[in-house]
Amino acid sequence: MRAARYYDRGDIRIEDITEPEVVPGTVGIDVAWCGICGTDLHEYAEGPIFIPPAGHPQPISKESAPITLGHEMSGVVYAVGAGLDDIAVGDHVVVEPYILHDDVDTGPDSHDYHLSEDMNFIGLGGCGGGLGEKITVKRRWVHKISSNIPLDQAALIEPLSVGYHAVERSGAASGATALITGAGPIGLLTAAVCKAKGITTIISEPSSLRRNKAVEAGVGDHIVDPVADDVVARVRDINGGRGADVGFECTSVQPALDTLLDALKPTGVLVVVSIWSHPGSVDMQKLVLKEIDMRGTIAYVNSHPATIELVEQGKVDLAPFITGRIGLDHLIDAGFDTLINRNETAVKILVSPSGAGL
Repeated sequence: MRAARYYDRGDIRIEDITEPEVVPGTVGIDVAWCGICGTDLHEYAEGPIFIPPAGHPQPISKESAPITLGHEMSGVVYAVGAGLDDIAVGDHVVVEPYILHDDVDTGPDSHDYHLSEDMNFIGLGGCGGGLGEKITVKRRWVHKISSNIPLDQAALIEPLSVGYHAVERSGAASGATALITGAGPIGLLTAAVCKAKGITTIISEPSSLRRNKAVEAGVGDHIVDPVADDVVARVRDINGGRGADVGFECTSVQPALDTLLDALKPTGVLVVVSIWSHPGSVDMQKLVLKEIDMRGTIAYVNSHPATIELVEQGKVDLAPFITGRIGLDHLIDAGFDTLINRNETAVKILVSPSGAGL
């Protein structure tokens, strides 16, 4: 089968590799679509980060570069390993792409398995990836979805789960007001979850194309241009003189973090969602004098079932966020290059590894 293989920074190759074996307890999936994630872009431009460099195997997968990329995937089950009777060939599925030690509690009451030692992600730390035509995944990490959800949209359930977990971390509930800095994929999908939960959304984004996408997708109650507008003043005007109840930092850009500290109300909650590849700074006096609660958030934990339910119930429409569909042969020129050098022109670019979806 064909797959996109990460060798090193700036070195991704489309290669023929052996199809994965479906062993007991695993599910074989024909990958329909896989999204290109911001993490993939960081690996390509600045990595390896999550990807174990050649000669330095990941402690759980025992793999190192080259590895198959891709962790935002949807597909159709083509084989079921021995010992499984709750999933069938033909089921539509998405993957919660974790690589964890076998002794980690991943039961329904766990709230921290995503923080366990040596945690990594399928498609970054090994174990195959969604940028290959097929993948085998342990049953625990395979989630069935309704066949009514188009498989291209289903590939966005993984990043939508990131937004879902971030909103959970914030503690915000219906009636709250949220300021979201950045209308990239994660910012927009976090806003979508907020809207589904009855939270008023204010989105700050300098790109006119991305501001338009926020309007088109219907996830921003108020859209602000931080270059032309005073974001803090706009937030207070919108929220009756108060600052925002909660803020989501989705850019890894220092001015956005600074804006959130100013725009939040006293006792507000600031959630850092983006992955920072460089140190940031915090004005500790503002944090202290406003009693701001600053929280990090990474990925998701038992978030997929509730996220899938939002989509199946029609509370989140994922279609507007898809801005491109490509095959493996155009992964770099039409995918990575666009998202790195012209990122204001695209939100989510999906890849059909087999080309069948094109």
